[in-house]
Amino acid sequence: MFEKILIANRGEIALRIQRACRELGVKTVAVHSEADADAKYVRLADESVCIGPPPSGQSYLNIPAIISAAEVTDAEAIHPGYGFLSENADFAERVEKSGFVFIGPRPETIRLMGDKVSAKQAMQKAGVPVVPGVEGALPESPQEVIRIARSIGYPVIIKASGGGGGRGMRVVYTEAALLNAVNTTRAEAQAAFGNPMVYMEKFLENPRHIEVQVLADEHRNAVSLGTRDCSMQRRHQKIIEEAPAPGLTAREVGRIGERCADACRKIAYRGAGTFEFLYENGEFYFIEMNTRVQVEHPVTEMVTGIDIVQTQLRIAAGEKLPFRQKDVEFRGHAIECRINAEHPFKFTPSPGRITSWHVPGGPGIRVDSHVFANYMVPPYYDSLIGKLIAFGATREQAIARMRVALSEMVVEGIQTNLPLHQEIMLDSAFLRSGTSIHYLEEKLAQANRSE
Repeated sequence: MFEKILIANRGEIALRIQRACRELGVKTVAVHSEADADAKYVRLADESVCIGPPPSGQSYLNIPAIISAAEVTDAEAIHPGYGFLSENADFAERVEKSGFVFIGPRPETIRLMGDKVSAKQAMQKAGVPVVPGVEGALPESPQEVIRIARSIGYPVIIKASGGGGGRGMRVVYTEAALLNAVNTTRAEAQAAFGNPMVYMEKFLENPRHIEVQVLADEHRNAVSLGTRDCSMQRRHQKIIEEAPAPGLTAREVGRIGERCADACRKIAYRGAGTFEFLYENGEFYFIEMNTRVQVEHPVTEMVTGIDIVQTQLRIAAGEKLPFRQKDVEFRGHAIECRINAEHPFKFTPSPGRITSWHVPGGPGIRVDSHVFANYMVPPYYDSLIGKLIAFGATREQAIARMRVALSEMVVEGIQTNLPLHQEIMLDSAFLRSGTSIHYLEEKLAQANRSE
């Protein structure tokens, strides 16, 4: 095991990684911007290094500054968390060329899975089901583009090959709108990602968003940790996640999990990762792979009892996975609410000072947050200030515990989306489970129209 690692991130995930390290007796180096100098994880770290001014481009995305911080503190490895540089293959390469261990997949694996076209091709080869569509980037010929769309069948979705986070995609319902949509998406993709390549897929009308968590080591051992349902989302941003995904049979889960673990072995995957699928009419369709730890990893930890972050560290240190697929047992149900500093229904950011902070407790309740009373939420970063997780023997018990926890949680001084979560926990469609990825967006739009 490493003696010291550098955590190249901020917020709740920096604290989460730090806790995993402290439990293993590993020293931590916290890097921070000037805006995060007083953060809890910075104070708790064995060492801390300021890497730049508040804007992330000058701090958390500043690769030379992060590498320098690792050098001056004699860190052995770098954990990128999620977001920022976590899926940046160039960063992973720089880390390893500078003599440090990157706690994550190899740079070439990140590149392979970071490009949606090459990822889809790799998954098809590995036997993972994909969304029907064109196998590579769309050709320049307008006639050929029209022919491809006709062969897939409308509606289709045009996606940027280098896109992510819900950006660089456009749904097309008619042939008349097709070519303009392709050209517009190409231009947007070039501007946003520096890569104009786009591809086309069948647009699924009412799918669920189902994920499969995997862990794989350098010795070609790979296991699936089951499913999560992340269908409660707005503008492709997840708001609530739960594990396991409700309504799936053990056979379905076992089959898709086995395919994902097998795909990891075939692409020599290393570390924690998540296969994301659209699920409709009993069929899974691969959309992308996240080559990092996810925001929603706690729900999987709760139902499996496996510490995903500690396992990441062990894998990066060269250890074999300490369990096999048959050793992974699932019990109960877990739900996570992402607590954001924003208006609960307009979603406008709400940075500022938190004057009062009280988190809930009780059986099955977990809170992952770097926040404390008098903490200043900076305006420069993502609005996530914490994650509230409820575990129960059944989904019904997890929901009941979440309702109680939400009613106990107090955040004053800024606005948060707690009222939205309280509303969802009483929503009849959510209680039935199985809602599509469009459900929350449509519900919110309807509420706005009726005001």
